[in-house]
Amino acid sequence: MIIGGAALVVIAIAILYTRISIFVVQPIGSLPEGRTLVISRLNKMNFVDSADAMCARIQGGVNLLCRGMVLGTIVKNSTIYLRLPYSEWLYGISTDGKKYDR
Repeated sequence: MIIGGAALVVIAIAILYTRISIFVVQPIGSLPEGRTLVISRLNKMNFVDSADAMCARIQGGVNLLCRGMVLGTIVKNSTIYLRLPYSEWLYGISTDGKKYDR
């Protein structure tokens, strides 16, 4: 009985880990307070991710055009399950501790 319950918990965690993403939107001009979103995961996303981290991975750097394109893709193609306040700690996890200018 306990083993079955534990197995269900492990399966649920695995499904969530592969199907959702915690996406951090750094404070920028149009969103000065920033935001943390729980969204459906898109291709090439990590469990904890941000537009800056995706730009750095995909094109080797961060700029406003890339940020805008990533954010537009997220809004258009993913489902937003939950909106939370900005988390600098999660942003740091997404960028491996690197900080990029606003």
